[in-house]
Amino acid sequence: MEVDKILSVLAKERPVFHSEADFQHAFAWEIHQSLPNALVRLERPIQVNGELLYIDVWIAYQGAIIAIELKYKTRRLAVQVDDEQYSLRDQSAQDIGRYDFIKDIQRLEQVAAANQNITGYAVLLTNDSAYWKPNYGTVDADFRLHDGRILRGVLAWGAGASEGTKKNREQPLELQGEYQLKWSDYSFIESVPYGKFRSLVVKVKPTAKAG
Repeated sequence: MEVDKILSVLAKERPVFHSEADFQHAFAWEIHQSLPNALVRLERPIQVNGELLYIDVWIAYQGAIIAIELKYKTRRLAVQVDDEQYSLRDQSAQDIGRYDFIKDIQRLEQVAAANQNITGYAVLLTNDSAYWKPNYGTVDADFRLHDGRILRGVLAWGAGASEGTKKNREQPLELQGEYQLKWSDYSFIESVPYGKFRSLVVKVKPTAKAG
C-alpha cells in the first residue's frame, strides 16, 4: 500500500476536511475501498514496552501490518465545496504541532521495533505554510519540518521555550532512524486565503530500532 497514492485519490474526492477526525475516517474509508480484503481499524490499541498506544489507522493485509498516525493542522478557512460548507479554525501553536508530529514518528519507531511485520507512516496534512517553509533561530528549531530537512537524533526545545509551550511536552524526542522530509501538494481551493493544502508523509520502516 502506497500512502501517497491513497492521498492522491482522496484529494480528488475530498480536497478539504472538517476536522482531524473527518480526515481519519475518510482516509480509512479510502483504504477500505482500495483494499477491500484488508482489515482496517481506527484507534487500535497496542501494547509496546508495557505502554498502551492507540494507533489512528491500523491495517492488516496479506500478513503485513501498517500503522498510520494522521495529523490535520489548519489555518482559518471558510469555503463551500460542492454543496458542503467548511469552516476551519485557526489552530496556530505550530511549535506544538511540529513536536506532536515528530512524537508520532517516535511512537511508530517503537511500534515497528516491537514487531518486524509492522511498517509505520506519519502523515501531516495542512493549509498552514508555516509547517513547510523554513524559519531558523526559533525555540522550536529542532522540530522544524520544512521541505528537505533531515530529522535524526535527539531533538529538544531551545533555551527560550516557555513553560506553557513545553507543558506535557517537556521531554526531548529521540529518533532511531533518519528521515528526509518531502512535502507534496494535496489540493488547491482557488480564490480563498489558505486554500492550498500540502501533505508530508514519513515512512517508518520495520528496521528502525527503538531504545
